[in-house]
Amino acid sequence: MAAPGLKIRPELADHAAHILVVDDDRRVRELLSRFLLEQGFRVTSAENVADARAKSQSLVFDALVLDVMMPGENGFDYARQVRETSQVPILMLTARSNPNDRVMGLEIGADDYLPKPFEPRELILRLNNILRRGTKAPPLREGAESVTFGPFSYRIDRGELRREEEAVRITEREREILTILALAAGANVEREALCGSGGFAAERSIDVQINRLRRKTEVDPANPLFLQTVRGVGYRLAVD
Repeated sequence: MAAPGLKIRPELADHAAHILVVDDDRRVRELLSRFLLEQGFRVTSAENVADARAKSQSLVFDALVLDVMMPGENGFDYARQVRETSQVPILMLTARSNPNDRVMGLEIGADDYLPKPFEPRELILRLNNILRRGTKAPPLREGAESVTFGPFSYRIDRGELRREEEAVRITEREREILTILALAAGANVEREALCGSGGFAAERSIDVQINRLRRKTEVDPANPLFLQTVRGVGYRLAVD
């Protein structure tokens, strides 16, 4: 059963970006949620900062669309708190046109700022821009020879996957993907970075290859612990 405020179109893939919309105006909140849903996003809405904070305890979001003027804690307060522990992209919305407010939002750590009223297509463009900026190349484990995850170990230099002492057979393509994920040191890896070259460039094939690797490494491939999907980005290997 979906969490309260969560709207999902059944046909959306699990890598669709999940957006948290925070606005105390019910009409604006519902219009924004409906529009984002129509554009292919997963959407959760919150009516105030307390509601947003509660939903963030149980859900992971790829970006926040955050109103500034709300009763009690305002959008600036919440953005400041979020930035203490997270670099999730933040797009701030406000009826204020004072440039000082825009500067304050950006100083706090917001990625972009859009005054109301706004053109919905501009919101989508700005949102997609900050989502792209948030998917930087992952750090590499320079000189690393192996990684471990659960009972598995993977020798990066040899391309060998083992479950404890037992060798696990993997294909050349699976080895290529696992090496990229292992070198990312547990960071998120964009789908495009896993596409490879030559005959492996089709993005759609990545999901097939990941599913095959999950069948070899996960107790429950439908609920993976190690080869994790990062919605709106790609995948990550949860290394020890």
